[in-house]
Amino acid sequence: MDIELKYGTGKIELHVPEMVEVTILEPQARTPVASVQEALQNALAAIQPCHPSFMQHRNKEFSAAIAIPDETRALPTSEILAGLYDWLLSSIPYLQPGRITIVIGGGLQSQDAQTDISKLVPAHIISNCKIIRHNASKSQVADYGRTSNGTPVYLNQAFASGDYKIVVGQIEPHQIAGFTDSMSGMVIGCSNAATIEHNHSLMFDDNARVGLLHGNPVREDLDEAGRLIDVDFAVDVVLAPNKEVVEILAGPPADNLAKGAKIAADLYGVTLDEKFDIVVAGCGGYPNDISLYTAQKGLHLASQAVKPGGHIFLVTALPQGDGKDIYFDYVSQFTTPEEVLADFRKQEFNMEAPKAYLFGRTFCEFDVAVYSNLDKGILKKCHLRAANPSQVIAEWLESYTDTKKIGVITDAGTTYFRT
Repeated sequence: MDIELKYGTGKIELHVPEMVEVTILEPQARTPVASVQEALQNALAAIQPCHPSFMQHRNKEFSAAIAIPDETRALPTSEILAGLYDWLLSSIPYLQPGRITIVIGGGLQSQDAQTDISKLVPAHIISNCKIIRHNASKSQVADYGRTSNGTPVYLNQAFASGDYKIVVGQIEPHQIAGFTDSMSGMVIGCSNAATIEHNHSLMFDDNARVGLLHGNPVREDLDEAGRLIDVDFAVDVVLAPNKEVVEILAGPPADNLAKGAKIAADLYGVTLDEKFDIVVAGCGGYPNDISLYTAQKGLHLASQAVKPGGHIFLVTALPQGDGKDIYFDYVSQFTTPEEVLADFRKQEFNMEAPKAYLFGRTFCEFDVAVYSNLDKGILKKCHLRAANPSQVIAEWLESYTDTKKIGVITDAGTTYFRT
């Protein structure tokens, strides 16, 4: 049997022996919106142009700030910005284009100086507005105090200075925050290491898991940070696995998240009757397999479908390599995943280690192999075995004498499992 999986911007075909029973684990189908611009305008129609923030500043140089995600998110950011820009100027006649600032959030991800910002922001907006790529270690930040969990809330100063604040993002399953949204994207993407580290230090709570919002300490901490920042409204997008837009929401961030999470759960939450000895997992193509740092999410979610001690074959293109120097520098110090876990447990939480910890935990529980374009030596330094799909799957199958069953996850970067 031949199986086709998304791989980078293309596809790859894997062969599984015919005598094997294959179960395809994939998201549900949902009809996309007919027009992104029409869906956006319908969503924005609920936003009142006579909002107090508009009136309060109409006699001064009113400013607006928009936070958007970087290129590791698949949503059609440029198209959304075009419609949002037109809506702002028509709704607030005294707002000048030069008083609009767009902040591209990337959190602690590598800052790729070669990235063409025109892929995220339309040319006419680039020429009229101020565009800033946030850098978690260099950008100036404003202090919004602390959450009840003690997370210091620091946010990009340029965004914080806006009289009217809008966040744009994507609602999808997240391995520790339950679901992502525009608010969590802004809190993590436009803050500094202190904010990110403290929030992520809550990840070891049993309720910090995919698909769970209420009672999830990571998610609730993000929500509280967002309330401290006092965003005026959010635009959130839900995407199908093929990256088509299925829903656009505009309004208070909490309302968007409540509605969007239900839609995303229906799309990506798969009921699992039994776990598998072997799982073949594709991360879902670009941008979910853009780097090893990003692909970790797919590996973690795929592990939910595997029996203890089972096997995972991960298919991920990794055009940007390991994706984060600080991660590689940390993990390459150790020769085994067990050493990573031991070091992590004895030190204070820091952002060098969480991805290494999450990878290491999976490596210790399952046998993992990977197919990618990344150099085998780099993969080995990251404790990953590069392998030929047909060879390693055949090798694994030989170790089982009972009925041979394989689960194939087509979009491991977003699919999660309910038993």
